[in-house]
Amino acid sequence: MLRITAGPFVFAARLEERAAPKTCAAIRGLLPVQSKLVHCRWSGESTWVPMGEQRLAVEPENHTSHPAPGQVLVYPGGISEMEILFPYGATLFSSKVGQLAGNHFATVVEGNEHLADVGRLTLWEGAQDFRIEEA
Repeated sequence: MLRITAGPFVFAARLEERAAPKTCAAIRGLLPVQSKLVHCRWSGESTWVPMGEQRLAVEPENHTSHPAPGQVLVYPGGISEMEILFPYGATLFSSKVGQLAGNHFATVVEGNEHLADVGRLTLWEGAQDFRIEEA
């Protein structure tokens, strides 16, 4: 299990180890992740954590462009920068270079009722503190 803190909200998320074992192992190696969460520019109702030039050495695994709210993705880098996607509503994962697919590595199982609150907060008040750690 993961503990995800986004602004004032705390979520519990289940690692998708059966569907994305290599991605989950790579994410565990990065923990704790501490950064800023910003509203998406291209992907719709989602927030994201830019990871810049960092890369995650995994191939596409349990990947999607259409995550449901609470399905946490990581784009390991390639044609766009590495990023973590934290969707709260209808999302089509994209960047300035076009549509992307990210590895679905975790699913929010507690706190789902606050996902849209995170989206509104980042949209109207700007970047929020963000942290992912093992629970």
